[in-house]
Amino acid sequence: MSAPVPVVGASSRVREAWAVARLFLRIGTTAFGGPAASIALIRDEVVVRRRWVSEQQFLDMVGAANLTPGPTASKVAMYVGQARAGLLGLVLAGLGFMAPAVLVMTILAWAYARYQTTPTVGWLLYGIKPVIVPLIALALWGLGRKAIHNRLTAAVSAGVFALTFADFSPLSLLIGGGLLVWGVQNAAQVSDWVRRRGMLPVPLIGAGLLAASTSTGFSPAALFLVFLKTGAILYGSGYVLFAFLHDDLVKRYAWLSEQQLVDAIALGQMMPGPLSSSAAFIGYLLHGVPGTFLAIVGIYLPAFTIVALSASAIVRLRQSRWASSLLDGVNAAALGLIGGVLWDLGRVAFSDAYAVLLGGLAAVLLWRFKISAAALVIFGAAMGLLSTLL
Repeated sequence: MSAPVPVVGASSRVREAWAVARLFLRIGTTAFGGPAASIALIRDEVVVRRRWVSEQQFLDMVGAANLTPGPTASKVAMYVGQARAGLLGLVLAGLGFMAPAVLVMTILAWAYARYQTTPTVGWLLYGIKPVIVPLIALALWGLGRKAIHNRLTAAVSAGVFALTFADFSPLSLLIGGGLLVWGVQNAAQVSDWVRRRGMLPVPLIGAGLLAASTSTGFSPAALFLVFLKTGAILYGSGYVLFAFLHDDLVKRYAWLSEQQLVDAIALGQMMPGPLSSSAAFIGYLLHGVPGTFLAIVGIYLPAFTIVALSASAIVRLRQSRWASSLLDGVNAAALGLIGGVLWDLGRVAFSDAYAVLLGGLAAVLLWRFKISAAALVIFGAAMGLLSTLL
């Protein structure tokens, strides 16, 4: 694979920024299946088809996105946008990726507020999930060829995959994998540091913890602060998002009922793009269209800020021997996490012979005919609809 072509000049940056916006708007429309599927879709477009970034660059972006709070796939999109077209590209990539889901969730929230029911679209996920599995597998294979450098990184990746079944925190596995590779590859320097200073240099990995209003009375400002806090400390899957919002919105403030929150998260899982778009649904229920805006800005503002501040640091981390070994470990651990998601998704997706057939057809279309990820998702949706007619 040839190196990605750099974009230079202000006018070129603007043109590329709009190209970034168009691409991520399309990806956001077809990115069903959760963060792992979204990352696979992004990789197919920006590494394989457009070569905007190299496989190693993309892998480092995934590692950095996993280590920091906020929606993981959205941050990967922002990192790619920044690499291609600077700060404007970062902003437009993030907005484009989230916009379709936010729009759909706002419309659904309006219908839900009026009719108190959610639409039945089970056929959509029934057809899409089986075709997403080979797409994630292909991305895992491509990323693995860059992330697995030796027996150590292979062992870390396999170990993290195994530990995903023991309900360990994804963040603890990422940091643990990173520190293990970092410690082994820099054993002599670490030993010397401990001997001379009597302490182990642990890299500082943290996120700001923002305090929300302590008042239980609803206000637009309190709504914004709840989602700002959530965006600043959110790691992991949609179940983690559910836990945070349940604690604040249902138990602490009693702004939502248990069923309303369950419906918001369930609809978010059925929509394309990031699950955090559930914030748009909740914001609308609590304060109409302004509430949607406040909730989305709140939950995404930390992610935009983190990516803007850290994007240039990824290159410097890769150039540093100590930091590079940490990043290698994090990348290997991230592969193990994606492998765990792939296993769980496969068990759910391949529920019957028809779904297995869809997965097999999708694998052939990917490997033999090089079909685009977006076309593959549309194919899966069409087959899901067909299943309702058989």
